Order: sequence, then structure tokens, then C-alpha cells
Amino acid sequence: MVQRLIKAFGGTSALIQIAVIAAILMVLLPATTEIFRLNLFGKYLTYAFVAVGLVLCWGYGGILSLGQGVFFGLGGYCMAMFLKLEASTPEATKIQTTPGIPDFMDWNQLTELPWFWEPFHSFTFTVFAVIAVPAFFAWLIGYAMFKRRVGGVYFAIITQAIAVILTILIVGQQGYTGGINGITDLRTLLGWDIRTDGAKYILYYACCIALLLCLLVGNFIINSRFGRLLIAMRDQEDRVRFSGYDVANMKVFVFVMASVFAAIGGAFFTLQVGFMSPTFIGAVASIEMVVFCAVGGRLSIVGAACGAFIVSWAKTSLSDSFPQIWPVVMGALFIGVVMFFPRGLAGLVSDYGSKLMPGRRSQSKPSTDKPDTASRTSSNATPQEQA
Repeated sequence: MVQRLIKAFGGTSALIQIAVIAAILMVLLPATTEIFRLNLFGKYLTYAFVAVGLVLCWGYGGILSLGQGVFFGLGGYCMAMFLKLEASTPEATKIQTTPGIPDFMDWNQLTELPWFWEPFHSFTFTVFAVIAVPAFFAWLIGYAMFKRRVGGVYFAIITQAIAVILTILIVGQQGYTGGINGITDLRTLLGWDIRTDGAKYILYYACCIALLLCLLVGNFIINSRFGRLLIAMRDQEDRVRFSGYDVANMKVFVFVMASVFAAIGGAFFTLQVGFMSPTFIGAVASIEMVVFCAVGGRLSIVGAACGAFIVSWAKTSLSDSFPQIWPVVMGALFIGVVMFFPRGLAGLVSDYGSKLMPGRRSQSKPSTDKPDTASRTSSNATPQEQA
């Protein structure tokens, strides 16, 4: 039983990697870092959720989405709406023209809370919405695109366009969304002040635990039969379809899973940073998230998470000193990784590790065993599925 569970989550090697990451995040960093830096590291970890989803969607499913910032932002905005309503009690907003509504609504001369804000008075509904709203939106996009066999570069462009459209919509509807400034001045969660040092420690640990659970879920999906089908679909989509599988539904499922991971990251981002704005939804932010995954390794769950952390840290360090150069560095980094290190940092570690330990099995490359992968998956299908 134990051996089956270990195998289901990627084997001993994968679990050791996750255990090492857990020790670094939950023991080493809190013990050696002051609270300001630790809170900053927690912000970086929220991007790791998006990178893990992109491993499933892009690395294994072959679906490049340039709009993951949309789902990151939707999850963040759902959490921000609850926090803003909690901070906008009649007592706290008594100096407004209309007490009891968020300040930006009062500034824009709204006299009552919009109907779609009302359910976010409930924390239970908010937690549900953080998952359900991005999942439904992703299902809607995926169903509309994949059922019509829209994929490849066309799907990437469409998702990028959706990110731009949603950003414009949020900025334009300032009275309902806070506009370009977003939803700010978030103070408490169920009466608990999230701005204190103690709260920041707790939120950091909560983010780490949620990320580790996402790593385990991602490993479980990759090492399941569905994960093998994803690889076959990526390499030989027509052969998988002719074997009797519904490729469109598979794509929709993995796209929805990636959106849910991104939304959870967005919710934790709002809690740790204390605001949410449309700058984290647009095309630039979404492309940065793809860079996180590419640098870390789009075939490695742990590698993508590490890539998100490393690139975010580098962005903060370099953009402070060279704000005009960082976008060029980001673009050059992405081009360089795609051209020279297609498996990212995880691929480099795997290659050098296999040289140091010859008996170690190296990670499979994304484009080498295309016919064999598909045929192996197809051969495992039942006679009814092969019909």
C-alpha cells in the first residue's frame, strides 16, 4: 500500500525533492530571514502556484496559455472583495457620503453596494468563489476553443487577448473594481489583523503548505494514467483521438486545473501583499509567468516552482537598480532558455546529476519519443477505447 502511494506521487525521488523544498521553505528561510524578506519570499511563492499549473498545461499537455494572469487575478480579486467589505463597515467609513461601501465606490458616486459584491460578505462563499469563478471561466474558454480544435499559437494569442481585454474592463469600471489602483487598504481577515508580523508569519506558512499540497497533486496527476495520456496527446494528438479518447475534454480538464492553481496563488498574494490590481492580470504579467515555468523547467513540478521563486527574486533585485533594463533581461532570458536549455534549470540538474550518478534515470525530453509515447499509451487502452 505504501509503495503504491509513493509510486502514485512520483516515486521516492520526487517525494525527496518536495521534502527538501519543504525543509528550505518552512525551516531554513524563517530561521535565517527577517519578517520583511520572508513576506517578500511569500509573495514569490504565490507565483509558483501558476508555474505548477503551467507544467501540467504547457509542459505535459502542450497547451501554451499566455493568459494565466487572468486566473491569478480572478482568485486575488475574489479574496480582495471579501477583505475590502470587511474593512468597509459603517463605523470605519462614517466620513464617506455613503457609509458601508468601499471607499472607491463612494469616490465614484455609487450609493449602494453592487449586487455581485453582496455574496462576498461571506468568507465561505469567498473561498468557494476563489476556486469556482476561475474554474468556470477557464472551462468556458477551454470548451469554446478546444471543442473547435483551436490550439497551438492561436490559443496562445487568444488567451493573451483575453488578458488584455479583462485588464481594460477592470480599469474602465473603476466604480466597481477600483480601476487602475485596484482594491487596496486591506486590513483584516475575519477580524484578524493581517498586517502584523505574527500574521505575516502565519500567512507565509499557510502559503507554503498550500504550495506543497499543489506540488503533490501535480505529481499525482503527472504519474497517473491521465498524465501518460497528456504526454501522448502533446506528442501525437491525432493518434490519441483515433484511439477513442476525447482530446478536447482532456485539454479542458488540464486547463481548468492550471487555472485553479493560479487562482489559489492569487488569493494568497492578496492576503500577503494586502492589495490586488489589474497589473497582475495583463499580458505582461502573464508572459512573465510563462518565463517562470520555462526557466525552472516545464517538465518539472519542483523545477517550475523554483524557477518562479528565482526569477521573481532576480526581478526584484535588478528592477530596483535597473528598472529600464529588466524587461529586456526577461525577454532575453526566455529566448535563451527556449533555444539552449529547453528543459530549464531542472533539465540541467537532471543532466549533471545523471553524469555524477550514471545509474540515475534522466528525465524524458519533451520532443524525442513522440511516436513511442503515443503508441505505448494507446496500447494500454482497452479494446472498447481502441475501437
